[in-house]
Amino acid sequence: MGARLKKTVVMVGMMGAGKTAVGMELARLLAVPFLDSDAEIERAANCTVAEIFARDGEAFFRQKEALVIARLLAGTPGVLSVGGGAYLSPATRALIRDKGVAVWLKADLDLLWSRVKRKDTRPLLRTPDPYRTLAGLMAAREPAYSEADLVVQARPEASIEATAASARDALATRPDVLA
Repeated sequence: MGARLKKTVVMVGMMGAGKTAVGMELARLLAVPFLDSDAEIERAANCTVAEIFARDGEAFFRQKEALVIARLLAGTPGVLSVGGGAYLSPATRALIRDKGVAVWLKADLDLLWSRVKRKDTRPLLRTPDPYRTLAGLMAAREPAYSEADLVVQARPEASIEATAASARDALATRPDVLA
């Protein structure tokens, strides 16, 4: 019999770290559902995250994001990828700690930049100097990310599959999460 997931695994970290890709592969490895909070928000709002930011602002988006994450954590255990800013909320961190397990997919600045620099889907990077903005976001967010239950390093040479396997191995150290 395979491993059984007792709590939802919440992939946290910076934009471009690979939370969605690695989370999808991890869910496949564990044979559990995969959910993405941004995709759930977009489906409910019938518009993109960037459009919500532009129309309603970041504070409004973060309120809706917290509600969606709470709803998803109340469901069947699976793997949940959340937006890069979601874990900054103390209330959301506490909810994830209570109902799930946070896995920080940690990546260095050069790797993140290589993944996000050609995309215009990141509303927080629509600035005159997006690299500097990304570096500032990373510096501001890492103290919150460091509160995650587990840390998995995202490396440029590691495949999605290898990174997901590292996450599975980290989860295996937690009998309260993976039986």
